[in-house]
Amino acid sequence: MSQKILMKGNEAVAEAAIRAGCRLYFAYPITPQSELIEYMAKMMPKVNGTFLQAESEVSAINMVYGAAGCGKRVMTSSSSPGISLKMEGISYLAGAELPSVIINVQRGGPGLGDIQPAQGDYFQATKGGGHGDYRLIVLAPNSVQEFADMASEAFDLADKYRNPVMILSDGLLGQMMEPVSFKESKTDEEIEELGKQHYEWCMHPNTGYTERHHNEINSLEIDPNVLEQHVLELEKKYKLIEQNEIKYEEYKVSDDNEILCVAFGISSRVVKSAINELEKEGHSIGLVRPITVWPYPYEAIAKAIGPKVKKVIVFELNLGQMVEDVRLAVNGKVPVDFMGKVGGIVFTPAEVKEKIEESL
Repeated sequence: MSQKILMKGNEAVAEAAIRAGCRLYFAYPITPQSELIEYMAKMMPKVNGTFLQAESEVSAINMVYGAAGCGKRVMTSSSSPGISLKMEGISYLAGAELPSVIINVQRGGPGLGDIQPAQGDYFQATKGGGHGDYRLIVLAPNSVQEFADMASEAFDLADKYRNPVMILSDGLLGQMMEPVSFKESKTDEEIEELGKQHYEWCMHPNTGYTERHHNEINSLEIDPNVLEQHVLELEKKYKLIEQNEIKYEEYKVSDDNEILCVAFGISSRVVKSAINELEKEGHSIGLVRPITVWPYPYEAIAKAIGPKVKKVIVFELNLGQMVEDVRLAVNGKVPVDFMGKVGGIVFTPAEVKEKIEESL
């Protein structure tokens, strides 16, 4: 790891993606992720990469499809309305099993909303905002360091499972500055080897690849029997991801917990501050933070409900989206409560503390 540098989240994830071997990036500007696209515009030419500002989000995601089909580590990024425009292409990527990384720096909505941080895209990211039976691997950072680390992880997961991966960030993480360190950059030889390992398509006689992947780069199947078999094969892959890739953090979880909190992303940091204050007053409050919001840590939440837990409280910057998954995890064992903020407003530690105190 390199020496720590003070960077915005948007810039840190861009730098980390380049170091992880991203050499093709297609996007369209939108606040609050514009620093990401600006950083890529500046830095990609320095590593013999390609940066292209597409004429629209729809164009950008289809460029990602083409680049992934050529065996390259490719990324796009946007914020909430722009991700909505990319959804058809994301479904195509999942259907064709093309590895790629998509970053969503969420903002307030619905519609154009505003440019302030929010978490209202949880349903879209985790339940499949596009059409058909597909899943994205969805990672949710809560710090600039984790945002950067997830760039490398996202590319590795995308390659491993031949599936698009989304990093579900937000406007606060994108704009805030924190010290961050980076992994060593992959060499040109390592990047080339990744291409040979994962993409043995004979796209052009000069590539040097002699074999062709067993699947065509295609998500269209006219024969319903063939399509059914393909979708069932995808389902097997998704079940494998659920078995192997669930990640979460437990914070002060113990058998003495009076309340169990669940929060993801930037919300979890606010909740931690409130938990620390309540601990000084003699209360034991635990937190489970999903790091993968798909696959979701249902079992971890269920196991964290200790014998003294009176209630599970979910904190999100939306009207209650992840709370549905938490209720599935709790399965009626204890009551599930919710606190949310919308419109780009972030709750304070004092507000979270007050909400928890109501149930003590």
